[in-house]
Amino acid sequence: MEEEFVRVPQDRVGTIIGKKGKTKEEIEKNLNVDIVIKDGVVRISEKNTEDPLAVWKAKDVIKAMARGFSPEKAFQLFKNGKILEILDLNQYTRTKNDLLREKGRVIGKNGKTREYIEHMTGAYISVYGKTVSFIGDFEEVYDAKKAVQILLEGKPHSAAYYYLENAAKERKKENKIKIWKESK
Repeated sequence: MEEEFVRVPQDRVGTIIGKKGKTKEEIEKNLNVDIVIKDGVVRISEKNTEDPLAVWKAKDVIKAMARGFSPEKAFQLFKNGKILEILDLNQYTRTKNDLLREKGRVIGKNGKTREYIEHMTGAYISVYGKTVSFIGDFEEVYDAKKAVQILLEGKPHSAAYYYLENAAKERKKENKIKIWKESK
C-alpha cells in the first residue's frame, strides 16, 4: 500500500478539509484514496484503486491548496495532462525586502500582472509564502513560468509581456499546422 505525506501550513488546513469535510471527501472520492490530517501533516494512502498515480495526484492537489490555490483550481489536477509546478522564490531573493518586491512584481498592481499571465497562457498562478505555483497543461505552465522568471530576473514587465505574446502566436501557428495535417 502506497503512502505519501505532505506538510501543510496551518492556515491552509481548513481549505484542504473544506466546509463539513466536503473538499477532503471530494479528493478521496475522485481519486479513491484515504486522507488523514494531523498537526499540519497530511497522510495520503491508496484504497482499492486502479489508477497507479492516484496517490501522487492527491498529493499534488493537496500541495496546490497548501500553496494558495482554491479547491476548484486545485481540482483541475484530477484531469490527465494537468500539472502542478512550484517555483521557489529563494533562488531569486536574498532578503525579506527582495522577496516582497519580487512577489509584488509577479502580482502587479491590483493583481493585473498575474491576471495577464493567466489570460495569455491559460495557466493558474498562485503567489504564496516564498513560492509561485502554476497549474495547467505542460505548455501553459512552461510559458507562465518563463514569464515569471523574466520578471524575477529583474527585466521590465514589457519583456515578459512580449515573450507571452510571441508564445501565444507560436502556439496558434502550431495549432493551425496540426489541424491542417489532421485534415489531410
